[in-house]
Amino acid sequence: MNDDSISLNKFISNTGMCSRREADRMIEAGRVWLNQKTAKKGNRVLPGDEVIVDGTKIKRKKNDVYLAFHKPAGITCTTDQSDRDNIIDYINYPKRIFPIGRLDKASTGLILMTNDGDIVNQILREENNHDKEYIVTIDQPVTEHFIKKMSGGIPMMGQVTKKCQVKKIGSRRFSIILTQGLNRQIRRMCEYLNTKVLTLKRIRIMNVELGNLPVGAYRPLSKEELATLRQQF
Repeated sequence: MNDDSISLNKFISNTGMCSRREADRMIEAGRVWLNQKTAKKGNRVLPGDEVIVDGTKIKRKKNDVYLAFHKPAGITCTTDQSDRDNIIDYINYPKRIFPIGRLDKASTGLILMTNDGDIVNQILREENNHDKEYIVTIDQPVTEHFIKKMSGGIPMMGQVTKKCQVKKIGSRRFSIILTQGLNRQIRRMCEYLNTKVLTLKRIRIMNVELGNLPVGAYRPLSKEELATLRQQF
């Protein structure tokens, strides 16, 4: 096997077009051509090979950036550099990147940064029901009543929030896993129950975990993280 080759489904997935599983389905459906021949599952792509999907030639993306960033409090998740606290100037990355989704200014924790618009759209599509996990400290004791109400759905912004997983992890701390991202959702949910959020930290997005990444630091996603991330689309 040539060391410069790449599996066809991975080649297609790496363009941001779809996951490997979806690429396999396209190959099986005869929608993919490799060097002017109908492609088959298991084909590999060498530098210079021509890959055509649905009549359009596709190219391997180069220099895509995927970062996990530990956002500090006080930083705004905006690309508007007229905002003196914007996330772009704070990170000062040498390539143009942008955040996937947002955390409000007072919140901390994991946010993904990239220059790949395709993966942004895939992650943000609400129907994909992607998990996001947070650790929250409030100004009142975490009671069974509080957990039941938070997990069962809270009226806000003209709708009821989706059911979610809530677990007590301290006298005034809980973890919560959301599959939607309404504006200031956790803070509004707590306000509805007459509690105030003191700290809010996101520790996971899908399979990517914050871990022990220091506040204000970033790291590239590993190949394994990125591959698993794509498989969930």
